[in-house]
Amino acid sequence: MNTITVEKRNEQLKAKQLRRKGIVPCCIFGGSLPNSISIQMEEKTAEKLLRKQRLGSKVQLKLEDQTIVTQIKDSSRCFTDSKIEHINFQALDPKTKVNSLAHVILENAEFVTGVLDKMLMEVPYASLPEDMIDTVTVDLEGKPIGTIITVADIPEFLSDRIELQVEKDSIIIRISEKKYAAARDAEQAAQ
Repeated sequence: MNTITVEKRNEQLKAKQLRRKGIVPCCIFGGSLPNSISIQMEEKTAEKLLRKQRLGSKVQLKLEDQTIVTQIKDSSRCFTDSKIEHINFQALDPKTKVNSLAHVILENAEFVTGVLDKMLMEVPYASLPEDMIDTVTVDLEGKPIGTIITVADIPEFLSDRIELQVEKDSIIIRISEKKYAAARDAEQAAQ
């Protein structure tokens, strides 16, 4: 799990002023915290964090003399230049289940001979912080046309420590024939 060093937010500067100085305003809330905490981090650190981690990823924040285990709850970017404007972190209580997302990563997708339909690439679930899943990897090498992979086909989601918030028969990916895909696309275009 990543550990990111953050500082308490400089309340004398507005968010726009912080961003101009290359600082991203952030917030930690929830868990066992009595109140939310306004924090800030360097823009480079925030970009690196969001490049490597996703929404729902567990992150340790080092704030002064304490370390707070959190998950990335959401982030916002500027519409015009795509710079990070804000990140929200949810503090995690080790004894309380938390809602999160597991991201599905596809390996060897270039070897698929048919059309790859990505149906559910983020699987919502609830678990204790120690049982959280950041990503699951599905290897597609050698998968024939007609292959359907559901949530139940991924071992990480069958753990009794995970409460799925989708049906186990929900389709994650489907590999279909190119002729079928062309006919389906033509049908959708006609509608």
